[in-house]
Amino acid sequence: MKAKTIYLDYNATTPVDERVIEHMMPFFTMEFGNAASKSHCYGWNAEQAVSDARLQILNSIGAKSPDEIIFTSGATESNNLAIKGIIEATGGKHIITSPIEHPCVLKTCDSLKKYGVQCTVLPIDKSGVISVDAIRAAIRPDTALISIMAVNHEIGTIQPVDEIAEVAGHNGILFHCDAAQAVGKIPFDVHRQGIDLLSISGHKIYGPKGVGALYIRKSPRKTPLSPQMIGGGQEQDYRSGTLNVPGIVGLGWACHYAGEDMNANNDKVEGLRRYFLEYLDHAEIDFLIHGTMADRVTGNLNLAFGKVPSDKLINSLKGIAVSGGSACSSGKANGSEILKAMGYSEKEASRAIRISISHRTTRQEIEIAAQEIIRKAQNLGCSSKMTRLPKMAINA
Repeated sequence: MKAKTIYLDYNATTPVDERVIEHMMPFFTMEFGNAASKSHCYGWNAEQAVSDARLQILNSIGAKSPDEIIFTSGATESNNLAIKGIIEATGGKHIITSPIEHPCVLKTCDSLKKYGVQCTVLPIDKSGVISVDAIRAAIRPDTALISIMAVNHEIGTIQPVDEIAEVAGHNGILFHCDAAQAVGKIPFDVHRQGIDLLSISGHKIYGPKGVGALYIRKSPRKTPLSPQMIGGGQEQDYRSGTLNVPGIVGLGWACHYAGEDMNANNDKVEGLRRYFLEYLDHAEIDFLIHGTMADRVTGNLNLAFGKVPSDKLINSLKGIAVSGGSACSSGKANGSEILKAMGYSEKEASRAIRISISHRTTRQEIEIAAQEIIRKAQNLGCSSKMTRLPKMAINA
């Protein structure tokens, strides 16, 4: 019987929580109505389910009104709608962002150059944390938007969202935050924090793929936003198209459970990560952690093992699912663009492997993975003072 692959790539995607699936199932079969159908109970029931999901998302991020939640196909669409929609609605000509944003943010900003929009991409050091002073210094009279993620998708660093929002608000600039990797891992209170737009993705929080949301602040001031998908006027005209009711139900419940379980999950995941690092320390293997550990979500490690190229190490790991970076770029031969932006060379950036741990991961899986990674890294030339791997207690 083939051994089960140990999955340690939860930043790429997550399985759908069984509780979420249970809530979704009726909307594939019995409750299959179109939420825009206003003349019968099938449509009414679907509309109510969508409304319930809005409230669940609202409560999970601290929004004030259900009409501040707009459903999309995921964080990529939410980010596009936020950035393009703000620039189109305001006529703004300047955006501030960082070089470690997700490609859908950086490419969207770049696509606006043909309309005369300039984008300041701030420098960043090896901590992987954005400088608030650098943001403040980059502000111009025509700055319309600051777009900074909450948690980086490769190195897991937590950005100073509250401080950035304060700077943006003080200068009358709108602030968009890509929170795809943050919801369910760190708390949000978007109204109190002063975040104007926040992007969410279902499949990062044990919800279904192909569904997400965009929070759009409505009070004390209404955030100006132009729609990018025109049609039947669904989602307050912000995003036309027939609503994915089963997916939306799943997203709502995923947000609910992510918030409800966040503290317990973080405690467990932090313990598992600590155990993994202790194993590496006991093996006395040469490894480097990219980015600060002080401001980092609990489940993320981005590591280099000596001078071992990540593709060789990853390809040698049979039965261990890790990645060389984000899922949108892990198949590319070049080194991580995130690490290069942080000041690492091409060669250094090509040595990174991303390990992302879940509350579903067991200590036994962590030990097996650590043993295999150490063994393969040693075989590929990574120095280690120990020829035999340490024995550590397992509590599965």
